[in-house]
Amino acid sequence: MQLDIYRRPEPEHKLSFMAVPAGKPIPQEVDNVDWKLVATATELDVDSPSLREYAIDNAAHQIREKGYAITSVTHQVEASD
Repeated sequence: MQLDIYRRPEPEHKLSFMAVPAGKPIPQEVDNVDWKLVATATELDVDSPSLREYAIDNAAHQIREKGYAITSVTHQVEASD
């Protein structure tokens, strides 16, 4: 499965990421936030437990349930400016 990856800044110099099936729009319930497209057609190994680079756990399961996968608040990534 190919995914488009979006990023948004969080408080305390952290980042969250969201994965959406490639070519699909951001789901309406999360589209009111400033997401920036950072990667397109990223390959997801559906057997992998996470998208480690983006700190997204259970990505395939999240996408099946809600149409997108997102970084958990407890796993937000340190911004490297």
